[in-house]
Amino acid sequence: MSRKLIVNPKKCLGCGTCEQVCALVKTGTLDPEHSAITVIVYDDDEFAVPLMCQQCDEAPCVSICPVKALYRGSDGVVICDEEKCIVCRLCADACPMGNISYSELAGKMNKCTRCEGDPKCVSFCPTYAITYSDDDATLERKRTIAEMIKNVYQADIEDEYTRM
Repeated sequence: MSRKLIVNPKKCLGCGTCEQVCALVKTGTLDPEHSAITVIVYDDDEFAVPLMCQQCDEAPCVSICPVKALYRGSDGVVICDEEKCIVCRLCADACPMGNISYSELAGKMNKCTRCEGDPKCVSFCPTYAITYSDDDATLERKRTIAEMIKNVYQADIEDEYTRM
């Protein structure tokens, strides 16, 4: 069983520390624009959730890469071989979660690699909203988070219709 990054939005403050640490590791800057993590903050609903690569079982990014630069490592993590990557950005378009992006500063595609087994986002999260473990309940947690986000968007859509 491979270890997984597990997010608990009930603990997340939306502080962005994970984004900054990720950007620092990947590009040497604290600019969240260069992070492989995006913290989505829902102010009205008072919760936040950090989003990072979900390491999909059937990863669309891997399937679409025309030069096979994306592959699954022995630990199950999807890796980008920067020597092969032609920066066509098809992987970014294919990612259903939007968790691959182009870093202009680094001049390459940017995605979570779990810091080669020592994810810094986990180490620096002040509220332990991100953990790294062999958790079989990951699918259920993903469903819970997806339901929370769906409810927020559904409420926004309903509000929009009532204002019309």
